[in-house]
Amino acid sequence: MTAVKSIKEIETLYYLLPSKVGSPLSVPSLASDLRVTYNSIRNWLSVFELFFLVFSVYPWTKKISRAIQKERKVYLWDSPRIEDESHRFENMVAVELWRAVTQWNDLGYGKFSLHFIKNKEKQEVDFLIAYGGKPLLLVEAKLSEEQPSSSLRKFQRALNIPAVQLLLEHEGYKLISNNGQNILIAPAYQWLSRLP
Repeated sequence: MTAVKSIKEIETLYYLLPSKVGSPLSVPSLASDLRVTYNSIRNWLSVFELFFLVFSVYPWTKKISRAIQKERKVYLWDSPRIEDESHRFENMVAVELWRAVTQWNDLGYGKFSLHFIKNKEKQEVDFLIAYGGKPLLLVEAKLSEEQPSSSLRKFQRALNIPAVQLLLEHEGYKLISNNGQNILIAPAYQWLSRLP
């Protein structure tokens, strides 16, 4: 089905991916590490997506000055393979948001998409949900930090949209002011359970 011949290299790539979750994926770096071509890595990632092993989240770049446009993040459908707790939590949030966005699209509610934002100053927000090509909601995933990240505050002001910071270890909801807007601090299990 895929004409993949380098089984050992593609297997090695799959075993490397859990350590790459949560960060933009550098295809040239992976190609160099595995001593294969750039196109081989891209093709193998496509094979992983085709067989529902991973999914990709691409950066949001419209109306954000100095945004990173090329790199994508890759998340695993098999979250337990991720050893780092914070990366595993971000992966779990990504899976739930991807599922919701896909369902909204399948039900005909409009054209939704899932992205992340990162600029050249290394400021990043984990997720941005867009609707009809326009930003709708910012989502940050943190283990236990009750104060919104500076990146979340900055991008919310720039985009003028709602924002939520989901926490693994938290009880109850809390609103924090951000220059005339609010950021919702919420336990992930409660907030995500309200998604379709």
